[in-house]
Amino acid sequence: MSATYFKPRDRFDFAKDTLDIGNPIQWDKSHFLKHFFKRVFAIPEDCIAKFYQRHLAYYLSHHTDGTEEIFFKYFWSLIERQLKVLLGKDVYDKNHLKNEREIARLQKFMTMLISLDRWNIHKSNDAVIAQQESEIIALKQEVTQLKADLKKANSLETEGYINIPEGYRSAVLHLHLQMQELKTPEGKELMFSQTQSVWMKMICKYFREGDKEINYETIRRYFPSDKREPGDKHADIPAKSKLFTINLAKKRS
Repeated sequence: MSATYFKPRDRFDFAKDTLDIGNPIQWDKSHFLKHFFKRVFAIPEDCIAKFYQRHLAYYLSHHTDGTEEIFFKYFWSLIERQLKVLLGKDVYDKNHLKNEREIARLQKFMTMLISLDRWNIHKSNDAVIAQQESEIIALKQEVTQLKADLKKANSLETEGYINIPEGYRSAVLHLHLQMQELKTPEGKELMFSQTQSVWMKMICKYFREGDKEINYETIRRYFPSDKREPGDKHADIPAKSKLFTINLAKKRS
């Protein structure tokens, strides 16, 4: 494994933001790969392209017969091979979280390299397979997360509902509208939502009138998005349905 493709770190260069390979004092060139990937995983994400260009410039300046294609192939092979190694590790590996971070970083490098690939090197079978494997793993992880989210959401679901006697739907709507106006003793809104749709969806999902579903569009006219300018389609709750009034309770001694 040749380390001559990449710029070694200058002796006594203790800069934390260096893009060069190796230690500032002394390091064994036979451990090049370890130092190479240590830098790959350490540099900021916005320096990935700069990292490539810095070492490309070094390679071309030290190899009179070198070309960017040769450097690109070598760089690509290092990233591709390490990505395969990480993708092959068990998800129950004790370093799983670290592996996932490193996989994500190598995928960023591959994306950058593909954008520079004028020779279609990334379209080789091995590269395509590695990319597909990476995408499959990402999809599996997404599916696992979605299943967990669905299970959590379903835990709050119920087959039951709150039934309203036939003809008293508007009375219940009036109660919900009153609740929106309630304030705490400190003057803060007791219940706040960004949109009126939250209230309407809650009513349609958890309430029934005479065991029948409540139509979203039917109750929409009672919940204007802008209460100051409700618009022509707005309708007020009929006076005969305003059966209950919610008031602040008297303080108990």
